[in-house]
Formats: sequence, structure tokens, C-alpha cells
Amino acid sequence: MPSAVVSSQGAAAALRFGRVATMGTVVVLILIAGVWASWGTAHHVMLTKGRESGTIEVTRCGGDTCSGPFTPVSEGAQPRESVVIEDNVAVRKGQTYTVVVKPGSDEVVRSGPAGILYAWVPLGGALLLASVVVAGGLRRTRLAWVLAGSGMALLTAAFVVI
Repeated sequence: MPSAVVSSQGAAAALRFGRVATMGTVVVLILIAGVWASWGTAHHVMLTKGRESGTIEVTRCGGDTCSGPFTPVSEGAQPRESVVIEDNVAVRKGQTYTVVVKPGSDEVVRSGPAGILYAWVPLGGALLLASVVVAGGLRRTRLAWVLAGSGMALLTAAFVVI
């Protein structure tokens, strides 16, 4: 009879390890996806050395983009009659925004604190999603609360600054 008890304990340990390994992998993939989605814009905003920076006065919006004249602020930046910025909640017609030009294009992204926080919004969503997996799949409620709090803080800060 002792071998049946040892066998069921071994099976339970194997299942527990499988659950932790699987859910841990899912959490890591969610967080990597959040960073990957954010980094596409964030690197332009955060690593501005050698990039053209200035302001855009939004004069036209249509479809998914807005446009307007670019006024340079940084050394070596060239004024442009029209640059394009993504039309989202952070952009309104008639407003002026500080921006950074994406290299080799006429596309710009918001810079400064608002641009940085907005760029990392996908990571905030990933933190919230990962917190649910950590709480349910890994049964680590404290870590889940930390992840959820971090995600909410990031999303709230972005909402307030924009």
C-alpha cells in the first residue's frame, strides 16, 4: 500500500510542476508581448539622441492619421511642411504637440512624459492580463496584486498626462 500513496504524491507533484511551468510560460509570453508592442514606439521617444525633435501643429485629421507642419527644436532638424502623426486619443486638431521624427520618414510620435507613458500603454495592459494568470494559474496573489497595481498605475498615469 505505501507505493500507491507515493505514486499519487508523485503524480500530484508532477501536475503541480506542469501547472506552474505552463502558467509561468504564459505569463512570461504575455509580458514579452507587452514590451514588444510598446517598444516599437517607445524607443523613438526614449532614445532621442541624434533624432529630429520639434513640434507639430495638427491642422488636418482624416482616417487613422493627422498631419500638420513640423517646427524643429533640436540641432540639425529640418522644418517640414507636413508630417504625419497617428490619430488617437492623444491627438486633437488645432493643438500643438512636442514630437520626435521617426528616422527616414515623415512620421512623428509624441515625446516628453505624455509620449513615454502613452508608448508603454500596451505593457500596462499586459501587466493587467498577466496578473489574472498569476492569480489564477500560479496562485500567487501578492505577486498578482503587484502586477495589477503596476499596470493600473501605468494606465492611469498615461490617461492623466494625455
